[in-house]
Amino acid sequence: MNDESMSAATDDALIEPKDRISRGVQHEEPLIFERSRPGLRGFELTDEDWDVEPVEPGVELGEQLLRGEPAELPEVTEPEVVRHFTRLSQWNYAIDTGFYPLGSCTMKYNPKVNESTARLPGFAQLHPYLPDRWCQGALELMWRLQSLLSEVAGLPHCSLQPAAGAQGELTGLMCIRAYHDARGDHGRDKIIVPDSAHGTNPASAAFNGFSVIEVASNEDGTLDPQAVAEVMDETVAGLMITNPNTLGIFERDIDEICRIVHDGGGKVYMDGANMNAILGKARPGDFGIDVMHFNVHKTFSTPHGGGGPGGGPICVNDDLEPFLPIPRIEKAGEDSDLEFVRNFDDHPQSVGKVKAFWGNFLVYVRAYTYLREYGSDLPKISERAVVNANYLRARLADRYNVSFPGRCMHEVVFDDQSFKELGVSTMDIAKRLIDYGFHPPTIYFPLNVDGALMVEPTETESLRSLDEFVDTMETIYREAEESPELLERAPQNAFRTRLDETTAARKPVLTYRQLQQKENPRR
Repeated sequence: MNDESMSAATDDALIEPKDRISRGVQHEEPLIFERSRPGLRGFELTDEDWDVEPVEPGVELGEQLLRGEPAELPEVTEPEVVRHFTRLSQWNYAIDTGFYPLGSCTMKYNPKVNESTARLPGFAQLHPYLPDRWCQGALELMWRLQSLLSEVAGLPHCSLQPAAGAQGELTGLMCIRAYHDARGDHGRDKIIVPDSAHGTNPASAAFNGFSVIEVASNEDGTLDPQAVAEVMDETVAGLMITNPNTLGIFERDIDEICRIVHDGGGKVYMDGANMNAILGKARPGDFGIDVMHFNVHKTFSTPHGGGGPGGGPICVNDDLEPFLPIPRIEKAGEDSDLEFVRNFDDHPQSVGKVKAFWGNFLVYVRAYTYLREYGSDLPKISERAVVNANYLRARLADRYNVSFPGRCMHEVVFDDQSFKELGVSTMDIAKRLIDYGFHPPTIYFPLNVDGALMVEPTETESLRSLDEFVDTMETIYREAEESPELLERAPQNAFRTRLDETTAARKPVLTYRQLQQKENPRR
């Protein structure tokens, strides 16, 4: 076989891989996801099954609640159901199957001992309506977790109520607003947000009724204290900042920035999404932060791909403590039981409830286990995460332009300058990585970097996995130079190729319905 025919054969193999059947892609069925066929059954009900006396007298539902025709449900056999969900799991990507380099998201491997702890019957089978005296173990765990998080943050008070990072942001801003209102300072209706802050910060501020003042970063990717001073006035309630910021750079002037905001009467909120970079190395409370949240489902374990579960506890200083949400875990005395205080009588200035019951309790179990595992070795997490990110930066800088040269923290941001002239986009690079078995990094974010490609390796990736990623990125760059069409058509070995992501986001299909067969199900 000559070189030309071998190239063609290789290209064909990429487009129509020989193992399509093993991937669940079957030629004879145009629409793979649809498994329903008329007449198929997973079980049969006999007349005897229906001949059962009701436990209680029947209730008349009324004509408006009665179904006029049978429900349109899938008709499948039991083996088809099992195979369907097993097949979906094989099409999915997970941190347990490979490197998950999403920047600004900390998709680290989660130790299985944490999962085992969360499955202990005494935790997993608790009901939130049980009396407090029967739940002392769970309350003790949350009580201790609050103390550990406060120690890591350098802030003395903690609430576990927020269910995710974004809700933690919202709750922290609610505390800031309540603080100003309690002082009669009602004119503060603005929040300063740097363009390098985490993506949910402006939305959280707007949702809380604040208008947003965006401040641009310096050429080195950090926030200039003078830029903050220029917009800080009596209408500003506070500043939201991410540190290290979303560019993977530590804000070296953070103490000066906090002083400027405090002198102007405002409070400083820190997004803790990037705490994986400074655990045990720097405490936000020590450099002037008033309130922050932890993404415990990122930083301290719990698999969070696919939208959950999550936890976004907040830690605050003494000024903001009166406004923390309820319920709160409290102890009357040293030898007293812990109790969940659920009313405003003892905390009349509280912003109220932000999550039902105890919050996402099993997320806290995993986080507590994780923190106890590491103990005084917590700084090793940050050390390894920072080393891994800088290793990728150094290895790839010759081919992929680093947006802000110099040492980064836990993540590194590349951009499209080095491959744009080849006619290849950031999206093409990300999609081609799928063909090589890697989940793509975060792309086109942060928004202040054109064609951004952001990678966060975390501390859990080995040198071997990092080298495999580097080798693949170098191979893709060579392909961009020699055969850019490979990248433009990528991914070619995946079950689905390029999706209409805009329509998928704006018009999601959230309920079952019979789908029409299409000519080309892979597009």
